[in-house]
Amino acid sequence: MNVFITGATGYIGFNVAMAYRRAGHAVWGLTRSAQKAQLLARHEIRPVVGRMQETAGWAAAAKNCSVLIHAAVDYQADTFAIDQQTVEFLLSVARQGPQPKTLIYTSGVWVYGNTRGALVDETTPLNPPKLVARRPAAEQLVLDAAGVRGLVLRPGCVYGYQGGLTGMWFAAAVKEKALTAVGDGGNRWTVVHADDLADAYLRAGESGLHGEVFNVTDRSRWSVGEMLNAVARVTAYAGKITFIPVAEAAKTMGDFAECLALDQHADSRKAVRLLGWQPKHGGFADDAETYLLSWQADNS
Repeated sequence: MNVFITGATGYIGFNVAMAYRRAGHAVWGLTRSAQKAQLLARHEIRPVVGRMQETAGWAAAAKNCSVLIHAAVDYQADTFAIDQQTVEFLLSVARQGPQPKTLIYTSGVWVYGNTRGALVDETTPLNPPKLVARRPAAEQLVLDAAGVRGLVLRPGCVYGYQGGLTGMWFAAAVKEKALTAVGDGGNRWTVVHADDLADAYLRAGESGLHGEVFNVTDRSRWSVGEMLNAVARVTAYAGKITFIPVAEAAKTMGDFAECLALDQHADSRKAVRLLGWQPKHGGFADDAETYLLSWQADNS
C-alpha cells in the first residue's frame, strides 16, 4: 500500500509514518525542511520537500498513493485557512484513480469542549472552543465526500518521546525552573501515547472503512495537577507549581489557554470495536521517568 502523509516530520506525523513503514507499506512524507527530509530518508520514508499551500510540489506523490493522511496540526489563526485548503485538495486527489482512496483527517478531542468530566463518545454534539472552532467543518468535508473513504481521528493530548505538551512541562522544570499550568489543576485531560495513536492511524488506513469518526485516547484519568506532580518528582523540581487562571493566561496565550483548562473524558471503545485497537500504555504519570529520559535524549 502506498501512503502519503502531510506533516511527516511533526510529532504526530512522524510516528504515523514510522508505523506504516514498519508494517511494510511504502510511505511518502511531506516536509518543509530539506534537513528534516534526511530524517525521513534515514527511516525509509520517501521525503517530499514542499509547503502545504504549494500543492503543485507534492500533488504527484499524493496521486500515487491509496491512503492520504493529513497529520499536519497547528493552532495559528492563518494555518486553519491552509488546513481547509489542504483538505479540499486532498479530497480532489482522493477522487482520482480507478479505486477509492482513503483520506484520514486529524482532528482532536478538544472539539467536544469542556465536558466537565462527563464521558463523551463520537455521537456527542460538538462544542469546540474558539481555537478549534473551524475543525468540525473540516471533519464534515471529509466525512461527506463522495467517492472517498473519509475518516476522522480525534486524538487526546499526545505524550511520549519529545513530548508535545508534556515535553513543555519537562522543559519548564529542567530549563526554566518554573512549572505552571492553566486552570486549577483539577481538570483531567484525555491523553494517548504517540505509539498507540500511530497504531490507530495504521489500523484506520488498513480498515477499508469510510464515513467514521474515532476518538483515540488511553484509559488513564490523571488530573493535570497529578501529572505536574509526577513531572516535579522525576525532575527533582523543588519550586512551586503555579496554577494560572484562564483569563490571566489568555493575555499571553490567547485562545490556547481555554483548551489547556478543559476537563474531558472521551470514550475510545468505538476504535476498539471497529479497528481492533487497544492502547498499550497506561498513562503519563505512571511512567513519567521513562518519558523524561526520552525527552532528555531528544534534547541533548
